[in-house]
Amino acid sequence: MKNILIRSTAIAVLLFVSSSSFASSNKNAANEFEITPVEDLFVGNSIGKIWKINYSESETPVTIALRSVGDVKEYIVRTQFFEVLYVSDNKGFGVRKMPASLKEIPSKINSSVIDKQQMQLQQILTPNKISDTYALELIASYLPDLLKNNYKHLISN
Repeated sequence: MKNILIRSTAIAVLLFVSSSSFASSNKNAANEFEITPVEDLFVGNSIGKIWKINYSESETPVTIALRSVGDVKEYIVRTQFFEVLYVSDNKGFGVRKMPASLKEIPSKINSSVIDKQQMQLQQILTPNKISDTYALELIASYLPDLLKNNYKHLISN
């Protein structure tokens, strides 16, 4: 009787784990992206590095520029239709409003694309300081959710 209970429990756990991993792989397939560094580009004194995120081959990539201000890392995320700022500081890592000094997109256009509720939800994605690689992965993963439903096509199919 004890062996049957152990085997039944093992089968139930195996089924649960396999169904969970199947669900995760489907979710990741819908949010596939490729992050590539931009090399040999003069970016001036304030920008340290630049990357492009491609969500699909047919769409315009998202540009991310890294700007370090003391211990704070600012990731300026921009397309021709919207811009946001992800920040890694002593509060953690999350999205912030773009300061006026860095804005290139008119506020009316930007606010029509960006979902205000998601801006609030993404203010702290992690309370820890993180590496550039992890920051880029978080940005690429969460950025589609930051766009209003009518504008998700700007970065993905």
